[in-house]
Amino acid sequence: MNAPYDVARALPLPHAARAILGDAPRPRGPAIPDYLRETYAWAYLDPRNVRLLDHDLVVATILWGNHRRLQRLAFEEFRPGERVLQAAAVYGDFSRRLALHLGPEGLLEVIDVAPIQAATARRKLRGLPQARVRRADARRPGDGVYDGVCCYFLLHEIPDPCKREVVNALLARVRPGGVAVFVDYHRPVALHPLKAVTGLVFDTLEPFAKSLWELEIADLVERPGGFAWRKRTIFGGLFQKVSARRAPFGV
Repeated sequence: MNAPYDVARALPLPHAARAILGDAPRPRGPAIPDYLRETYAWAYLDPRNVRLLDHDLVVATILWGNHRRLQRLAFEEFRPGERVLQAAAVYGDFSRRLALHLGPEGLLEVIDVAPIQAATARRKLRGLPQARVRRADARRPGDGVYDGVCCYFLLHEIPDPCKREVVNALLARVRPGGVAVFVDYHRPVALHPLKAVTGLVFDTLEPFAKSLWELEIADLVERPGGFAWRKRTIFGGLFQKVSARRAPFGV
């Protein structure tokens, strides 16, 4: 008669545990969306290009020298000491400047669906205790409630159905009296000297961007009531800032 077979003795400990218990589930972050893998892997998932593109000079060039102005317009909606959700990592020093604007009594929470983008944002925010980063899809940003939400040049990079999901999900995270801010591209005036080249860039590299020339961000909202909407165009209409402030309690 064969002696009893001792799995735990026969296998090294990790293998013995798997043989008895099976593979334990590992915690997983959100899946990277197909559109990001298929369209923007070169810009946001390739480590070499991330290092190349993540500089203020690159951002300034892409935004035709308007990056500081657009940053200020976004930041002016948020007060020091507030809790703000940033809906995706941003190249350059945007997140660090926003965290400094909110100050040591505030909180900046940056989310991004891509591990490399989350890691890069953590590195840039190192030393700022008021800032933190976690992996999340902007369509499912979590259950927290914030004084403000900042969506900075994200919508032009996602398909229209995702635009709708993101806008509605972010608005749901704004407290009564709080504000959501969307800064992105917009249809330039007819004779804008950069309209043709911008359109060519969109047709070549940004296939989801041109829809922002046709739609209003407020029209993406399923239940627009309860928010006061304001829109401002910048640089001959090439950019827009849209703010949606939720009505306070009792209003």
